Amino acid sequence: MKKYLIALMMVLAPMTASAAGGAGVPLDSMNVDLENKASLQRGMATFVNRCMGCHSAQYQRFERAATDLEMPNELVEEHLIFDSNKKIGEQMTIAMAKEDAQNWFGNPPPDLTLESRLRGPDWVYTYLRSFYQDEARPWGVNNTVFPDVGMPNVLEDLQGTVINHCTPEELHSGSHGKVDPLTGDRIGGCMTVVPETGSMSEEEFDQYVYDLVNFMAYMGEPSAMVSGKIGTYVLIFLAILFVFAFALKKEYWKDIH
Repeated sequence: MKKYLIALMMVLAPMTASAAGGAGVPLDSMNVDLENKASLQRGMATFVNRCMGCHSAQYQRFERAATDLEMPNELVEEHLIFDSNKKIGEQMTIAMAKEDAQNWFGNPPPDLTLESRLRGPDWVYTYLRSFYQDEARPWGVNNTVFPDVGMPNVLEDLQGTVINHCTPEELHSGSHGKVDPLTGDRIGGCMTVVPETGSMSEEEFDQYVYDLVNFMAYMGEPSAMVSGKIGTYVLIFLAILFVFAFALKKEYWKDIH
């Protein structure tokens, strides 16, 4: 019995961990929408232009993404593949060698193919929107979800420079700026964006990050786009089969009773 309890705890542990950030900060919720092809297409463009300078997606192929997101291969090759030697059927890898990344950054930037499945879309969405200025850090920024993060804020030119006025208690409680799930409005908050330092409004930036994380969620499980439709067909088939099976059962049992 003890072994079964331990196994159950191990299964439930990742579900519990995904409900909060690495520092115990409440996460903003985002609803992944794999039917929104426009969002996924924008997210792929953002991923290629903003993430693939350092991060690879070695378990995802350009062609598979182009097919799933209904993008012509010619457009993907022209606008989203910057290496002239790379073909549409190859994985979304980068030119930077792991050995060089180890020397430059201390640790190679992680592959992001399965990052959304590992952390959860809510975690990634909140993390990308939670950088703030911290001159004590090597890159001049810190993160409320991932304290002492070793990554620069690559979206700062879009979001703007964020100044932290929060106390440690406010950071831990998540009152530095949550989103009302009913209205979508940001409530509370002790983080402020320096005016005119970002090229996007808050709403535009949130949508930009949403599209990126939506695409990352797709990469984590591309088959989900197909499995949902297959599941619907299977349920319809079982419903029709039930009618015939029930009629057959009545035919077998009619002489017994």
